[in-house]
Amino acid sequence: MILAIPEDYQRIESLVWDEKELNSGKLVKIKKFPGSKKVKLFRVSVSTDKTDFIATNDLSQNSTDVVQKECKVRWKVEEFHRELKQLTGIESCQCRKGRIQRNHIACAILVWLRLKNLAYKSGQTIYQIKHGLFSNYLINQLKRPDITMSIV
Repeated sequence: MILAIPEDYQRIESLVWDEKELNSGKLVKIKKFPGSKKVKLFRVSVSTDKTDFIATNDLSQNSTDVVQKECKVRWKVEEFHRELKQLTGIESCQCRKGRIQRNHIACAILVWLRLKNLAYKSGQTIYQIKHGLFSNYLINQLKRPDITMSIV
């Protein structure tokens, strides 16, 4: 009886891909995963000099194009979360009641929507819009302060 010796694990960059695998993915075993657990690996060309690898446990997935489109949607969700947290203060709510927390979240999303709309109309990023708002406010306050400071 001859036992097949499994190939050594390889770095993902050194895998050889044929045309079929480029289009429909490659079934791979990940080191230190349970013996029967395999994942489907897709190689996606992001640009001429950059390649991304996407792994999924959905073995029925068979199209690199579909995986690439799904990743673009997921990236947009990640961008939304990052922008919402960085620009609106959504995480700084210290309220305990659920209704007040929901109001805070709704207000933060409305602020994000307004920033996004202004950015779209002006051709700027939402980060530039927010910075500009603060910058304009600071300049106006330095010129004509709402609250005058006096030495007592």
